[in-house]
Amino acid sequence: MRKKNIYRKGLLDILRSLLIPIVFTIVVMGMIIYGLQQTEASSRAEGLKILEDSIRRAIITAYAVEGRYPDSVAHIQEHYGIHIDSSRYIVHYQVFASNVLPNVTVIEVR
Repeated sequence: MRKKNIYRKGLLDILRSLLIPIVFTIVVMGMIIYGLQQTEASSRAEGLKILEDSIRRAIITAYAVEGRYPDSVAHIQEHYGIHIDSSRYIVHYQVFASNVLPNVTVIEVR
């Protein structure tokens, strides 16, 4: 009677032993990529909100200091330290009157 060599593996056994780690690695990498995409989207949305809030605070500060709302975004940038990255954001600033809070809309450029 011939003894089987328990240390000898066939090609199918080798593939099975490699398949589980490979699939696990692919799943983990997919989860990491998905998490990074979600983080990036959240970061962009937060940046947009922070810029819009900063502009609104600067407008209110200008009204408190000057007695009127600024007539342009350039005035806010020049006198109140607001930096707007024009390659990433478009700011729509609509003034109705000097004593009425302007309408501010910030849009992200894709």
